[in-house]
Amino acid sequence: MSDKKVLVVDDEKHIRMLYQEELESEGYEVATSNGEEDILEVVEREKPKVVILDIKLGANRSGLDLLQEIRSKDQDLPVILSTAYDSFQHDLKSIAADYYVVKSVDLAELKSKVELAMKKALAKP
Repeated sequence: MSDKKVLVVDDEKHIRMLYQEELESEGYEVATSNGEEDILEVVEREKPKVVILDIKLGANRSGLDLLQEIRSKDQDLPVILSTAYDSFQHDLKSIAADYYVVKSVDLAELKSKVELAMKKALAKP
């Protein structure tokens, strides 16, 4: 099991594949989910150090709801909210996230946030 495991939760397969490829090239182990599975089961099975969570997961799934589920079980797991919209920052549910990233073709910001989140995760006793 890797000490640098990232879970990417996004309903768009091409985003999951892009993030996986880019993060693996940075030395991370990457697990992916389309958001359909129970998030707590995925977290329990994969044991990620960091979660990247898309806010809009199809018609009736919200990353903000999944964030609340994660927080109900684990207050310390770093979560990065990833979205194509910046209006989510005004949603009170989003304050439980550690970081926010607006989706972009340039993944430098995402990689930077993953690095920060991973340092935070690995610093925990």
